[in-house]
Amino acid sequence: MSPRRGRGLSGKAAARALVALQALCVLGPVAIIVVWAFTASWPWPSLLPETLSARGVEELFGPAQRLTDVLGTSVGIALATAVLTTTVAALAGRALSRYRFAGREVFRFAVLTPFLIPATVFAMGVQVAFIRAGLAGTVAGVVVSHVIVALPYASLIMVDAMEAAGSRLEEQARLCGAGSARTWATVILPVLAPSLLSAASMSYILSFSQYFITLLVGAGKVKTLALVMFPYLAGGDRTIASAYGVVFLAATLIVFLLFEVLLRKQASREIDYFNG
Repeated sequence: MSPRRGRGLSGKAAARALVALQALCVLGPVAIIVVWAFTASWPWPSLLPETLSARGVEELFGPAQRLTDVLGTSVGIALATAVLTTTVAALAGRALSRYRFAGREVFRFAVLTPFLIPATVFAMGVQVAFIRAGLAGTVAGVVVSHVIVALPYASLIMVDAMEAAGSRLEEQARLCGAGSARTWATVILPVLAPSLLSAASMSYILSFSQYFITLLVGAGKVKTLALVMFPYLAGGDRTIASAYGVVFLAATLIVFLLFEVLLRKQASREIDYFNG
């Protein structure tokens, strides 16, 4: 075996080991959560659970809990947040990347303000403002608060995407006679589709996992999965907390798979278009 081939094989082995380690780091905690959802006792240093239990499943699907209502509310709020945040972020990204106007830096600072203020202080300020506006204790208020939290992340994604895309394709479309609506539909949106889906995904997961601001703005009236799951985590009830964690992971994974399907469809349309 030549030295070059030996180095190639060792490089492949190292790459495979790294991939296996990454998979273990990602899937290992997930596997532990799934096992804990059906476990009553798992003391250290036992490698396997000592006692199994269906208490977590009974908590999820028993008569005392309305899992479908809580899950539906969580997904609905997260999807609404993703759509609104991505729309606002796209407009903000376009304004910040394409135009020079008075107060531009102030506008950029205002968009990124939630990054700079501690989460507790920010949530309490939003709660006071929403109480005065009559939005406290409502689903609409929770959605708006989640949009405020997610907007800086989505805006950074869209600003970078707009700057990378440039304006040449848009200018060429307008020179060919396309109006604003057609330019957006046939040029801008297809080019920005991956970034839009990335911003929507980020906004969705941020909204779906919000606890503190949901508790304050929702005033305990708006029940989300994170709101129901957190007391079990804080109380050390790993069985029920893990059961809710499995639902949390499954719901998030399904939505991300849908985003992936949409992204692949968009990519295939672009390939078909350029292949004529």
